[in-house]
Amino acid sequence: MTQVKPTQELSAPQRNATPPPQASSESGEGVSGGPSMGRLVGLDLARALAVFGMYIVHIAPMDSPQGSVGSWVYFLAEGRSSALFATLAGFSLMLIAGRREPKTGLAGRQAKARIAIRAVILLALGTVLAMEYGDIIILAYYGVYFLLALLLVRLSARTLALIAAGIALVMPQLAFVLKMWLSDSVQQSINAYDPLERLSTVGVLDLLLTGLYPTITWMAFVTTGMALARLDLSAPVVRRRLAVLGAGLATAAYGLATLLTGASAVWNVGGGGGPSSGSGPGSMGSGSAVSGSMGSAPGGPELSASDLLGAVSHTGTTFDTIGCAGIAILVIVAATAAMDRLPLLRRLAKPVIAVGTMSLTAYVGHFLAQSAWPASGAGTTTSWVPVLTYILTAIVFATIWSRFFRRGPLEHLLNAATKPAKYIR
Repeated sequence: MTQVKPTQELSAPQRNATPPPQASSESGEGVSGGPSMGRLVGLDLARALAVFGMYIVHIAPMDSPQGSVGSWVYFLAEGRSSALFATLAGFSLMLIAGRREPKTGLAGRQAKARIAIRAVILLALGTVLAMEYGDIIILAYYGVYFLLALLLVRLSARTLALIAAGIALVMPQLAFVLKMWLSDSVQQSINAYDPLERLSTVGVLDLLLTGLYPTITWMAFVTTGMALARLDLSAPVVRRRLAVLGAGLATAAYGLATLLTGASAVWNVGGGGGPSSGSGPGSMGSGSAVSGSMGSAPGGPELSASDLLGAVSHTGTTFDTIGCAGIAILVIVAATAAMDRLPLLRRLAKPVIAVGTMSLTAYVGHFLAQSAWPASGAGTTTSWVPVLTYILTAIVFATIWSRFFRRGPLEHLLNAATKPAKYIR
């Protein structure tokens, strides 16, 4: 799927009542003297774009004519939408833990408890959905990301950025070596004792190393989002620097990968074939046809060391990770700036923003809808009508729902489930 924290796990954890969507009361936004709600509304817009990107990867036709608009839209969404979702999930965690300054003492312990509860729920929900839809589901991975993020919530933006850079530069190579070392027989032996693997075919080994969104490399996106949350995104100078950073990362990653491995290892756009053919989560079910990351993936091609220099979506290489992180930064900065500086656009985008306030509901809902409408799954459609229908339906539902309720259906349940955290002392 390219890729879920996504939360008002994947969305902001707490909002004012009227008019939705509003700024998060937990984020410290909306205080006097600042552009009250543009920053968080921008995050909701970015979440909605991430959701729509995953709709495209999961529902849109995968064989659009090479070079067509459809093939480019699919290419831009593949991998990059799920990376944006994970980056926004990291940002959302800091809204709970204390955005500009980490919560300490009792408030800090309760915030960590809320994150831990969300992590367990998402792990359980992701496992249940994976029983039906396979490793295309990102939610169980989110559960692991959040548990690890508990170790990082008090760190500064600089430290978090350094950790994200270190993960992107080192972990893809380590993942490749580990997967070369873990033979099929070793993996089968580990999986034989893994209850998650028996339940959903997405076990601990998948969550950490061999799955479609392996923690060992995808924590780079989460920590990037956490670092962004520590910054003052309302400051024009900060946004300009982040825009330059995001553009530089994406240009450097994809440019160097193109120079080192050729354009086909990066810019495979439509038409089937090529390194990224079939790498998107195109089929419902086991998901085994998806090549999740470097090394040997179940049912996917076995990649060689030379492929570490490429940037194909979901290969999890350093160039792929850095390029996706750069684009995620650009989208977040652009969305927050647009919502701050363009009030008319903010009003016009309100129905889309509503989807971002209930992105967990929108994400899970599109899988349930595909079960009811099997002909709309990726790889089974030759038209863009189904994906446009899903996007329009999500917008209409979110717009109507937000007129009556503060949170989406699943967001409400997730928030209610974290209430026991207030008893932590």
